[in-house]
Amino acid sequence: MSQQYDVSEDISQVKDAIADLMKMAKTYGATSAEAVISKSKGITVSSRCQELENIEFNQEGALGITVYVGQHKGSASTADLTHDALKQAVKAAIDIAKYTSEDECSGLVDNDELATNILDLDLYHPHQISPEEAIKYCIEAEKTAFETDARITNSDGASLSSYEGFKVYGSSEGFIEGYASTRHNLSCSVIAQVDEDMQRDYAYTVEREFNLLKSPIWVGEKAAQAAVSMLGARKINTCQSPVIFHAEIASSLFGHLVSAVSGGSLYRNSSFLMDSLGTSIFPDFVNISERPHIMKGLASSPFDSEGVKTLDREIIDAGVLTTYLLTGYSGRKLGMKSTGHAGGIHNWLVKHTEADLDALLKQMGTGLLVTELMGQGVNTVTGDYSRGAAGFWVENGEIQFPVSEVTIAGNLAEMFKQIVAIGGDVERRGAVQTGSVLIENMQIAGS
Repeated sequence: MSQQYDVSEDISQVKDAIADLMKMAKTYGATSAEAVISKSKGITVSSRCQELENIEFNQEGALGITVYVGQHKGSASTADLTHDALKQAVKAAIDIAKYTSEDECSGLVDNDELATNILDLDLYHPHQISPEEAIKYCIEAEKTAFETDARITNSDGASLSSYEGFKVYGSSEGFIEGYASTRHNLSCSVIAQVDEDMQRDYAYTVEREFNLLKSPIWVGEKAAQAAVSMLGARKINTCQSPVIFHAEIASSLFGHLVSAVSGGSLYRNSSFLMDSLGTSIFPDFVNISERPHIMKGLASSPFDSEGVKTLDREIIDAGVLTTYLLTGYSGRKLGMKSTGHAGGIHNWLVKHTEADLDALLKQMGTGLLVTELMGQGVNTVTGDYSRGAAGFWVENGEIQFPVSEVTIAGNLAEMFKQIVAIGGDVERRGAVQTGSVLIENMQIAGS
């Protein structure tokens, strides 16, 4: 990686550029305007079968500007951040606004919704790593995987990436703020084989701070163990049974909740959870808290993509949906205020009810533990759910054999209601932090 830049100085310069942009927009006829500039730089190194495959150095910057001429909206973007290019972007946005339809819900968020105390959430931990060092990490992860089990016969590769950057949001109302962040990750994917049976799996680690990453040895061992564990996988007969979504994929269940209660889905009448605010959509032991200000959190943010302050919220309280997820625009469409969710959610913490996965397995007794999902068979309008799955068949609370080539199906509204327990094996590598989830009954299509 090239020499680290002074991020505070760069942010300051970008703030000045956005201030100039806002003045420029007003000069060219905008009633109001907003812009976001993001910049990042980093390195990605990949290996395959313990040999270097690729080295990429990336340095990117982009501007997005939106102008409002009355209730007419126009947007433009550019990756060229020179003064002339920014001027052209402003002019382009103004020209577009002249031809768009008037929308009474267009405009900036109200000033009282903006963040006034910009918290330092300790998100910026740049790490200077040479290509040679990065290659060693990748090769060590693969080497460990091969040494962990003789049945690891091939590799899909290992990859290490280390990125730093920042984003600055500003509006013509005077709000111009930004923050820097970093993200580092290491992953490894390998193939296990016995005779004609081949299984692929992977492992990864991701952190804001490089030194907090799991070791290449850990990543390699986990990848090997995961691949080997699926050898001998077979179909099961079509049936109905309890299903456990392993913690690594359980977040996807709550990801569908995010989509269903987001303002865009609601004002378009395209959600299976229409008119669900204040109603019970989960059993009363289910609680989901949003905590945007976790230090070094992977989904932490002092404000959203519209400058709205992020707040601690109880998304689900004793099974009851307490809030929608709204931007300024979707809030106005629904006659409500922004909830600070332009750009996504911020660290959802799903409260667990059981000690760990073993406790869930014992509680389930007999059923399917799902560790992998395939396909996109989810309809957020109706809630209908159907996805390819792989995992393990469980009897008497003990894993019996691996399972593949099955489909699990249900309806999300019913699946949410049929959650029986949530494990304490919390997966923390994403925006939704949850343990494994036991659902009382699903349809399983097998042989």
